[in-house]
This record gives sequence, C-alpha cells and structure tokens, in this order.
Amino acid sequence: MNRIDKLFREKTANILSVYFTAGYPQLDSTAGIVRALEYAGADMIEIGMPFSDPMADGPVIQRSNEKALKNGMNLKLLFAQLNSIRNEVKIPLLLMGYLNPVMQFGVENFCMQCMETGIDGVILPDLPPQIYTEEYLSVFNKYNLYNILLISPQSSAERISAIDKISRGFIYMVSSSSVTGAKGNFSEDQMAYFKRVSEMNLVNPCLIGFGISNRETFINAGKYARGGIIGSAFVKILAMNGTETENISQFIKEIKC
Repeated sequence: MNRIDKLFREKTANILSVYFTAGYPQLDSTAGIVRALEYAGADMIEIGMPFSDPMADGPVIQRSNEKALKNGMNLKLLFAQLNSIRNEVKIPLLLMGYLNPVMQFGVENFCMQCMETGIDGVILPDLPPQIYTEEYLSVFNKYNLYNILLISPQSSAERISAIDKISRGFIYMVSSSSVTGAKGNFSEDQMAYFKRVSEMNLVNPCLIGFGISNRETFINAGKYARGGIIGSAFVKILAMNGTETENISQFIKEIKC
C-alpha cells in the first residue's frame, strides 16, 4: 500500500504536511530536516525540487530555490541524499516542483528513482491534468507513484469532479489564486470555497495549502479538509533558527498543540 493511502486511512483529521526546499539552507540539510520533521510529529513531508523559475511560489520559497541551486542541488544529488532515508523515516514523502527538471531527468527514470528511493508522490503544479492522463499516467502507475493534482477557488465543480476521478492519494486544495506565502488568516471568500468543496463529498480527501502559517490557519483548514500544508512559514524558520531538531520540533509543536 502507498504510504499516503495508509496515512489517510489511519488518521482522519488534522494531518500536517510540511514543505521545504531540498538543498536549503545548506546543500546537505535535506535528509536531516526530513528526519527532524518526522521526529517532531509531521504527518507527511513535501521536499521541494529547486527550479530557476518557481512561478507559483512567493518570495520566501523563491529565495530558497535560488540558494539551493547556488548550493549545487539537483535531482541526481537529491536522490543520492535520500538513498537510505527509508531505513529511518516511515511517513509519506513527496517531491514537489516543476515539470521541466523532471523532463530533463527523464520522466520514466524519475519515476523509477522515486520508487527506488521510497518517494510516495509528486506534486507538479504546471503539469496539466489532461497531459498527465494522456502521456504520463501509465508510467506513474507502473512505479506506484501518485501524482497529486491541484484545485483552486477558480476551479469549477465539473473540473474538481474530473480531477477527483483521476486522483490518487489526496487532492491539493490551493487556498487562493496568489503565489505561496504565509497569511494571517483566511478570508470569507476562501472559507466559502472550502465549504463548497467539502460539500461535494469527493472520493479523495483534500489538504489545504497556500497561506497556512500558524495554529489558527491550520485549525481552520482542518474544519473543511483533512488537514493543511505549511511551506513558507517553515522555510522562514529554517532561515532564522537553523535546522537543529529542537528548533524544528518547537515549530511543529506550536502548529499542532
């Protein structure tokens, strides 16, 4: 069973997924951050594949991408750094990024490396669902790799239903049409959107991402979805406080407790 399915079967609420950029703040930080996040109580981890033009990301994650690339991070090195991660880490691991580096690496080679490394899913915001189903679905299925698809406030009910039909694992519910980044709280329009999607009774569970930065926004996300995804706020913590386990544990504790 894919670890993502196992997580959603065993935990019915308040799932916390945490994003950070591979190779940031130091080139060799990645595996240590993954281990520290699991120890701290994160339920799932999204490891960012740095890219030179992260168009869907806000300034915090953009800067982390720039620094990671300057540090020398690339997909080949990332897979090498995670080569033995499954000897220690049991929670679901996903790679998140953009299609261009994956295509340059070779889609089938990428999927095979994910399987061999123990990666459970991939989030590629710039891969259109139609292209995915027509060109890549069979390859992803071959390696039991879940491609997590996104919906947004602009997604029609018909589009959301269509994405639900081809999704595996969960659906990434983008909270707003803006780029990633920490926000103070959700607006009434965002809450109405969350409610609209929750009332559709989709087959796949949803996690809300973009704008979740503290316990309040995480709890609010959990009222309409199975949990939330934190990215920019955690990347800021890594920049300010470092990658020590106690600093990461304190951040997770403040979100979940």
